[in-house]
Amino acid sequence: MKKVGIYDEIMGILKAADKNVTELGGIMSNPTYTKVQEGAKLAKSNNIDFILAVGGGSVIDCCKIVSAQAKMDEDIWEAEYTAHKNPAEFIPMGAVVTAFGTGAEMNNGAVITNEEKMMKSPLWGAFYDFAVLDFDYTMTMPMKQVISGSFDTLSHCMETYFGSPRTVNLSDEINEAVMRNVIRNMRETLKNPDDKQVRSELIWAAAMGENGILKLGKVTDFQCHMIEHQLGAYTDCNHGQGLAVIHPVPYRHIYKENIPQFARFAREVWGVSADNDDEAALAGIEALADSIKEMGLPTKFSEMGITDTDYEAIAKSSIRTGGCCKKLSDDEVLGILNKCR
Repeated sequence: MKKVGIYDEIMGILKAADKNVTELGGIMSNPTYTKVQEGAKLAKSNNIDFILAVGGGSVIDCCKIVSAQAKMDEDIWEAEYTAHKNPAEFIPMGAVVTAFGTGAEMNNGAVITNEEKMMKSPLWGAFYDFAVLDFDYTMTMPMKQVISGSFDTLSHCMETYFGSPRTVNLSDEINEAVMRNVIRNMRETLKNPDDKQVRSELIWAAAMGENGILKLGKVTDFQCHMIEHQLGAYTDCNHGQGLAVIHPVPYRHIYKENIPQFARFAREVWGVSADNDDEAALAGIEALADSIKEMGLPTKFSEMGITDTDYEAIAKSSIRTGGCCKKLSDDEVLGILNKCR
């Protein structure tokens, strides 16, 4: 932000509007619960009446929970996970997106790493009153992060698509179009990183992946996300890259439990022409795996520098989701992780 001038531009706007600004800097790529508490303490002590998150999904997620924690006396993690009580009061918020892919600006969910509990898990905080999606603010993103973020978008779409109901429905048909758009524009942005139309399409697709439209009438899957979150709790790895490694492996493991939906995904998203549903389903998963290689994303944890971690603990602590077509056991999750190594 500071290097490319976004910081100076936004601070100039705020000062011109006669705003008294208190900064919370140093939010890390996988925001921690300690950082949330630091932000909440800062907000309380300075009587903050509005939070402006400027950054990518990590900054935006962290600020959602700061907004809620600053209005609560109890610990928000314990409130949500032990007392099953969600916050009801928030500091109002706005977001300016400088790194896209998570769609975090579109919902009130946040992924926070609790280092003490060794959990990277969702918390529920504030919705943003507005979000600025300006492709110019994202043009200096490193290409590695553009592709990683775009795969996160594709992952959100797939994790929604493979939930239930599994019969053809309008939400899924819209989703198929969004997935085709992401795949096409990931390829285009690699050819021409400076194409602003392509960049604006990817930002819009990221918003569509998490603004709720594709989830209407759906019980979502998000099992791959839950596995990656716990991998991130133990390794602090790049989220989009971790998802790219993981996705094809559980899909190969579970597709027979959901052949018609995987076959439709293959034909409508990847253009697979196989007549047999079983063959089409598997071909679609392999088309996804081939695309991950084509985009230069990692296909093994070792390519991400992850060579030694406690996979058994990751498997046991991963949340199991209701929308997945097969409820995975600890041993199955461990098997998936071992195949990703």
